[in-house]
Amino acid sequence: MSRTATPDAPSTVSIEAGPLSPAEVVAVARHGVPVEISAEALEGIAASRAVIEALAEDPVPHYGISTGFGALATKHIPAELRAQLQRSLVRSHAAGSGPEVEREVVRATMLLRLSTLATGRTGVRVETAQAYAALLNAGITPVVHEYGSLGCSGDLAPLAHCALAVMGEGLVRNDDGDITEAAEALAAAGIEPVQLAEKEGLALINGTDGMLGQLVLALADLDTLLATADVAAAMSVEGLLGTDDVFAADLQALRPHPGQALSAANLRALMADSAIRESHRDPEACTRVQDAYSLRCSPQVHGAARDTMSHCATVAGRELAAAVDNPVVTPDGRVESNGNFHGAPVAYVLDFLAIVAADVASISERRTDRFLDVARNHGLNPFLADDPGVDSGHMIAQYTQAAIVSELKRLANPASVDSIPSSAMQEDHVSMGWSAARKLRRSVDGLTRVLAVEVLTAARALDLRAPLTPAPATAAVVSLLRTGHVPGEGTEEIEGAGYDPVQGPGPDRFLAPEIETVVDLVADGAVRRAAESVTGPLH
Repeated sequence: MSRTATPDAPSTVSIEAGPLSPAEVVAVARHGVPVEISAEALEGIAASRAVIEALAEDPVPHYGISTGFGALATKHIPAELRAQLQRSLVRSHAAGSGPEVEREVVRATMLLRLSTLATGRTGVRVETAQAYAALLNAGITPVVHEYGSLGCSGDLAPLAHCALAVMGEGLVRNDDGDITEAAEALAAAGIEPVQLAEKEGLALINGTDGMLGQLVLALADLDTLLATADVAAAMSVEGLLGTDDVFAADLQALRPHPGQALSAANLRALMADSAIRESHRDPEACTRVQDAYSLRCSPQVHGAARDTMSHCATVAGRELAAAVDNPVVTPDGRVESNGNFHGAPVAYVLDFLAIVAADVASISERRTDRFLDVARNHGLNPFLADDPGVDSGHMIAQYTQAAIVSELKRLANPASVDSIPSSAMQEDHVSMGWSAARKLRRSVDGLTRVLAVEVLTAARALDLRAPLTPAPATAAVVSLLRTGHVPGEGTEEIEGAGYDPVQGPGPDRFLAPEIETVVDLVADGAVRRAAESVTGPLH
């Protein structure tokens, strides 16, 4: 699914000793913005490396430096085998299987591991951190597979595939997207493969970076999708001759959830100055006392989703500020084992967001369905068909929505409650956060598609209300569909997308391409921007 670059994306992201912002993660992972490691961060990396090198000569065993790993932690490793230990660790842990993970996810994973290396708490060498930056800047993306992480002791297999590429081994995709041997790609980019030293293999694979990267990307997408959900709801309320009176600020204030207030404010702005709404404002002409829940309760559902997102963003911010490794080099120079690699905090909110996606999609599908039922759509043709019986209109588009919503309900089942023991019972409770992240990506995609069908259907209904005209904001969305251009953004095609116009009401035609066009318009934020061309920024 395409995503447009944000106009305020930085030209370069500096990797500091402090946390990256979510916007910086998205810029590097999704839009290919280059990175550079700050001088201060390089100093911190070198300082912690000096601690590790001092311990390497210590006859007392230190986990990950002079011992084996996991259930093999009691095995002492002689000095001459420790480089082999680190290589063997990465090679053996690069054991993923299944479909290839998306490029933006792998880039986010590598970026966040680099960010942790830059904290100076992991003990890697400067050249190892610089190699991660070099791969990101060269557009070299390790091939990472769907399965392999239990979300505890870090996202081990995904991170190991990344570390393997830094070593010049395994498969990668080059900047052109072609699969090649890592050694060839690194040589073509002038990057020297890393020869891992003590503790480095462990430091490169022991983190929550994969699940965290997917959380940050999902939050960015959901920010656009929840605003778009308000746009879709406003179009549906308007097209179904509903009322915006229930969205009044004083009524919303009686239940002071912040997200609810924001969603209701969006709905009021989106429906402002609607001739369709004015046509049935007279209480003597309109006999309906209350609209259905899917219309009337939109701000309550969309608002609860916003408040949930706010909590999840708080967790993401804390995790972005974390230095997740085991053992870790403390600020006072100790090397200590810990359990900070456990993914539970991230896994829980990933599951929480899958619930949000499922429920926002569910209410969207219910609004769409009302348009198609002649008993509930207040004067429109059955299924919005041009010639009902000969034409089926949007009947099966709603089937598509329903199928997706059903899938989203299954994906809302939490992964984080399904711990499974591993490593000879040493790692006997795990988070399954990677699995939660993978299903959330599918949930976000599904929500995008459900909202697209609602927008497509509501736009058709608004056209069918002619000669009455919709609100300027919702009319701008209809114009986007009919022309392929966001009002106010010029007459050229939207950069990088090349959207085809979606025709208005008429006889049945091949509908799947039109749905995909609107899916892209929703995903890229074009639907939101079209409405905002009238309302200003939506919440």
